[in-house]
Amino acid sequence: MPVFDTNPILEGLNDRQKEAVETAHGPLLVVAGPGSGKTRVLTCRIAWILATQTARPYQILALTFTNKAAREMLGRVESLLPPGMTSGMWIGTFHAQMSRLLRIEAESIGFTRDFTIYDTDDSERIVKQLIEAEGFDLKEVRPRAVRAYISEAKNARIPIEEIRRGKKSRQYRVAVKLFDSYNDALQAANAFDFDDLLLKPLEIFDKHPDILEKYQNKWTHVLIDEYQDTNRVQYALANELAGKHRNLCVVGDDAQSIYSFRGADIRNILSFERDYPEAKVIRLEQNYRSTKAILGLADAIIIHNNDQIQKTLWTNNGTGDPVALIEARSDRDEAKRAVGIIRGERIRNALNYRDFAVLYRTNAQSRIFEEAMRQEDIPYQIIGGISFYQRREIK
Repeated sequence: MPVFDTNPILEGLNDRQKEAVETAHGPLLVVAGPGSGKTRVLTCRIAWILATQTARPYQILALTFTNKAAREMLGRVESLLPPGMTSGMWIGTFHAQMSRLLRIEAESIGFTRDFTIYDTDDSERIVKQLIEAEGFDLKEVRPRAVRAYISEAKNARIPIEEIRRGKKSRQYRVAVKLFDSYNDALQAANAFDFDDLLLKPLEIFDKHPDILEKYQNKWTHVLIDEYQDTNRVQYALANELAGKHRNLCVVGDDAQSIYSFRGADIRNILSFERDYPEAKVIRLEQNYRSTKAILGLADAIIIHNNDQIQKTLWTNNGTGDPVALIEARSDRDEAKRAVGIIRGERIRNALNYRDFAVLYRTNAQSRIFEEAMRQEDIPYQIIGGISFYQRREIK
């Protein structure tokens, strides 16, 4: 029986969302289209599990990809429950929670609990020292490239010799040669790099089944957000930790997988039903965010994906303005035409410049748009990065 009224937890949820929240046992795949309220479903599901005493807080492991998402999730769960009811729950990023685990278990693989975590700069410094020690020319062998190959092999959880087929670059050959020396240097320094924070728990579980069993017994419910962005190491961790109770809930959308360049493997979400034949699949297909025009355009593109989880997105929102496609001759032409559209729309519709946003794929692209804005005396603000003209090397 619930310890208190659970109606507020379910209030405002549609039928599919309620079904996902109330499915507290067994493997569950929630296929959440864009704007379908997946974060709300995940937080309400945690609150439901606690409110119905399906599990205690310390039996829940909830994993996200950013600290911001973790804070938001915890805050939402706390707002749905009486004070103190979430105390003891493990909720955070993969790296933060596995680092926490390592602080407890590191001695089982020859490290001390006060280990150091090396960031990218620290790792590149070690690689640079090894390159120099081997007599390679730093003008020809770049530490950053070598470290990237080492990281790629770790994230893929395969021998570094197997991550490249066919023609192999000099950087890659050096990475293969230095791979073991690099890991030895980390151990000598009692340090883990960022990738080790996920790999080392798996090593502990492989070498010490009793430790794995301890955490399998501890966490009866494992929940993972943005499952389409997990790599093979995170995939293995999820399966290991949920291996006993099999109460694994993953939320994601194969169509929103955009991080393959940093190791995300879309096979993880596509193969969930094969990995867990008894899994329940719930599709959140109602979009609350976009207009019909935007949703229709997105669906017309996504439908051509070769491998996908079938879903039919829909919305009760209005049709909205049609989406315009511009084919530009170059990046400068693109920026110039975008600025022209901003100027024209501002005048025609009596808008302010703050009513417009320009989205680009990488921060490196900001310069062209900034130049176009400056030429037309259009004020702008860079969000989530540094303006090209404010970067230290430019100033």
